[in-house]
Amino acid sequence: MTTPQDLLLTEVHPAGYAVLTLNRPQAMNALSRSLLTALADEIDRLATDPGVRVLILTGAGRAFCAGLDLKEIGAGEGSVGGLKPSGQRAKDPVQALARFDGPVIGAINGAAVTGGFELALACDILLASPEARFADTHARVGIAPGWGLSQKLSRVIGPYRAREVSFTGNWVPAEQAAAWGLVNRVVPADDLLTQARALAQDMLGTLPAMLRRYKAIINEGYALPLGEALALERQRAAAFNSEVDAGGVEQRREAVRERNRRS
Repeated sequence: MTTPQDLLLTEVHPAGYAVLTLNRPQAMNALSRSLLTALADEIDRLATDPGVRVLILTGAGRAFCAGLDLKEIGAGEGSVGGLKPSGQRAKDPVQALARFDGPVIGAINGAAVTGGFELALACDILLASPEARFADTHARVGIAPGWGLSQKLSRVIGPYRAREVSFTGNWVPAEQAAAWGLVNRVVPADDLLTQARALAQDMLGTLPAMLRRYKAIINEGYALPLGEALALERQRAAAFNSEVDAGGVEQRREAVRERNRRS
């Protein structure tokens, strides 16, 4: 019998980032109730840890995540649309990722299907191995998206491409995903986590407050019309710049010096 700890592996690096690995490789890291709970709880726990400012999310084995565990759902044990058979709402890892105020890097090592695709879209930056591929099979399996895929995907790759992906359930391979802007870049499989860690280290070379605020302004502004987003930027800039003092200036200088030492 596996424990929640077995289903999700956590590595906290002293530099200030954590690696979360979905660990059901025999089931393509499908999201069972236990894994849903473990993932959401662990993200929320790390969000309260001042020593963790960046998350890396990946999967064990040949898949990133195959989505909700359809075998569990078919047996009446899983959750559909966030609801357990009892009618109680299941833990939501996508909302947990939204609550994490630092960057989240998705290291997409293999197939990301339906709910797993939505989990990838909840990350801020995506690196993909050549084995990565994406599919939205909601229409095929008869489960409506509830973690944002129907709205986020069209904003990332455009509505025409998004309709093709979602109406067919066909695969989008890694190189095509990169060409469409769905992933930042494709890297060799054996270098995927190395590059994700290096990217996390680069982010950790910035000021902690700025890293959090920059993520917030990008994500919140993207959900607004351009005029409102620009007004939000001005408002946030005025509020933040008014807080800067000599100590803040010295912090910025030290961050630049540290970045130069590492480069």
